Formats: sequence, structure tokens, C-alpha cells
Amino acid sequence: VQLVESGGGLVQPGGSLRLSCAASGYISSRCGMGWYRQLPGKERELVSSISSTDGTISYADFVKGRFTVSQDENKKTLYLQMNELTAADTATYICATNRGCTACTDDGVCHMSRSGFWGQGTQVTVS
Repeated sequence: VQLVESGGGLVQPGGSLRLSCAASGYISSRCGMGWYRQLPGKERELVSSISSTDGTISYADFVKGRFTVSQDENKKTLYLQMNELTAADTATYICATNRGCTACTDDGVCHMSRSGFWGQGTQVTVS
């Protein structure tokens, strides 16, 4: 199962982007999902997440009120609406499931990943 992000690009300060994360297979309903971002030479940081237990959504303080995470009902696609972007938001944005998540291919082959499933990321540049 693969997670593929899209929607990144170059945007001016104050602008908006909507990121998508599409799963090639089926993510277990027991898995939480989230968005991370990574700047060159810095630690990866959590941007937003959706809990697997009750659907609780959380945001990092630096995006509260500006970013909105959502997910379609079958967990095939995760979204991140980003508004009021600033240069500080420039980073590679990566979607991922929680650790120990189980996902299945369209052919029904299931796999549990101890580290979770991670996408390759999409670049967002605010300038």
C-alpha cells in the first residue's frame, strides 16, 4: 500500500493550497492519519492528525486557525487545506498513518507496518 501526496507548489504569502494524500489500497479503520512537514536540516514535525479511536483532530500551534485536515469516509484520501500561508510554512509535507497500522492492497493482501505507512512528500514553497 502506498500513500501519494499531491497539491504542493509555489504560492505567494497569504495564499492557499490544498494537499491531498491518496492511498493505493485500504487503510484499516483502526489507523489514525496525519500530516507532517520537514524543512531541510530540521526534525520532522507533526502538523495535524486525526485519531483512529474517536476521530479527534489536532493541530500544531503554528497552524491552528489556518490549516484544516479532513478525510473521506473510506480513508482513501486525506486532505490538508492550508490558508494564510507564510514563508515559515515552506517545507515538504508528508502524510502518514500511525505506527502499527494495517493496510491492504486492492487484491486483499494485508500488511502491518510497525513504523506506519508514509508518503514521499510534496513540496510547498511560499515566496
